[in-house]
Amino acid sequence: MREQFLPFCRPCVTDDDIASVVEVLKSGWITTGPKCTELEEEFKASLGVGGAVACASGTGAMHCALKALDLAPGDEVITPSMTWLSTLNVIENLGATPVFVDVDRETLLLDAAAIRERITERTRAVIPVHFAGAPVDLDPIRELCSAHAIDVIEDAAHALGTSYRGTPIGATGTAVFSFQAIKNVTAAEGGLVTCDQEERTQRIRRLRFFGLEVDAFDRSRLGAAARAEVQEPGLKYNMADMNAALALSQLQRLSSINARRDAITMRYRELFSEVDEIRPLADPEWDHVHGRHLFVIRIEDSASVNRDEFMDQLKTFNIGTGVHFIAAHTHRWYREHRPVPTGSLPNTEWNSSRICSLPLFPDMTASDVDDVVTAVKSILAGGSISAGVSS
Repeated sequence: MREQFLPFCRPCVTDDDIASVVEVLKSGWITTGPKCTELEEEFKASLGVGGAVACASGTGAMHCALKALDLAPGDEVITPSMTWLSTLNVIENLGATPVFVDVDRETLLLDAAAIRERITERTRAVIPVHFAGAPVDLDPIRELCSAHAIDVIEDAAHALGTSYRGTPIGATGTAVFSFQAIKNVTAAEGGLVTCDQEERTQRIRRLRFFGLEVDAFDRSRLGAAARAEVQEPGLKYNMADMNAALALSQLQRLSSINARRDAITMRYRELFSEVDEIRPLADPEWDHVHGRHLFVIRIEDSASVNRDEFMDQLKTFNIGTGVHFIAAHTHRWYREHRPVPTGSLPNTEWNSSRICSLPLFPDMTASDVDDVVTAVKSILAGGSISAGVSS
């Protein structure tokens, strides 16, 4: 077996990344300041979008984006259940009701047809999730939502560097990104909202910092704003410059980071091509550039182990894994308060019990990938630790 544990993900932090954070620490201004502004401007320039607001987390960014819609009790927000709980928690905390829709069995992406079935007169927003680095088919979703005057807030937490039909995700509409530790670009913790509506962008900016008319760092005055007044009750989700500096430094390497992730994914696919007991996620058929955020497989019923046993056994080979995700509607609180009849989300439920994310990060070597594949094959063949490879 491997002598060193191979984690599911490890942040790729370089000396330049570290130096950029140290520079901020020495600058005398470590909270929201010039680096945060620079990160926002970099997003605006690279995506060609009019607005960008950096936040302390992806969850905080989603909170601000949804709060800007003025959701009220009784309002409904359509979202896949195959997503991280933070989105559902934000909807609930704003007093609205999440409405779960099923996803495609092979891509885990929702489509316009599934959304159309769940639209009611109370539907205020739809949150399509760009899953594992793949974009949803946005054009039909936007057309449908526009016809019903429904807002679209894209969950782009997995989609930094992803493009749909030649357009980068986040270039149009409203999209929420994440810089959490396992993301393609990390700020340790952080998030960002891109928006092509100026008025909405400014409101999100107010909401992220107490509802004040300007940030603690006033861009026009290059310092603290005097006597700023609250325009509405806001939140506290401003990103610190230390985090922004790390994200900025990493963002310069995004193309090479994603290219390395793509190469690892292709090697996995080649080596697993004749392993019938696992089924990797399929790429969508529409024109796109994949961000390769996760390498997700499903454990087939024909396998000698179930998903949980498979993950436990990989640990004995010193290999870590992840689950993205356990369907939201199956968690205890949502089972009790937002019950969904068993079988009504068949593709989501099928994947939720079989899904597993294998190690994928830029610093992985070809030998690391081979170790994972050898261990997987050994487990599926009923092998033991002694059948594993050494590092």
